[in-house]
Amino acid sequence: MKIQLLVIGKTDEVYLREGLDIFLNRIVHYIPFEMRVLPDVKNTRKLSEEQQKEREGELIVQQLVAGDELILLDENGKEFSSSGFAQFLEKKMVSGIKRVVFVIGGPYGFSAQVYQRANGKVSLSKMTFSHQMVRLIFAEQLYRAFTIIKGEPYHHP
Repeated sequence: MKIQLLVIGKTDEVYLREGLDIFLNRIVHYIPFEMRVLPDVKNTRKLSEEQQKEREGELIVQQLVAGDELILLDENGKEFSSSGFAQFLEKKMVSGIKRVVFVIGGPYGFSAQVYQRANGKVSLSKMTFSHQMVRLIFAEQLYRAFTIIKGEPYHHP
């Protein structure tokens, strides 16, 4: 199995990029992994939130291939403990799925088209985080999940 993380727009803050790099470099020791940054939608001042979500949605769907398992990071998604998320990933790994694609959308969420294509939704918290901060939090949780799967001492329940 391969994991891909799709994000809309580059990570602006240096401290977030540095933290993200630390965990992305660790994840590849466990599983084939790629983070792909999709360009921000241009001229958004002239677009409604819904139009912006539609444009971002088109960019997201263009990245998918048949058989991809699409999981949205969404405030209304299923919440997991870190151990529960590790179990979720482990089930995906043994299910025969070739690629799981996690998506962190833009600031307004996802279009109806993306929700319809999604195979599931995961929430990191009931709290709201900036979509840029979520990248770092998710990368750390992904790394943590693999250390749990491998029985390594990073996670302390």
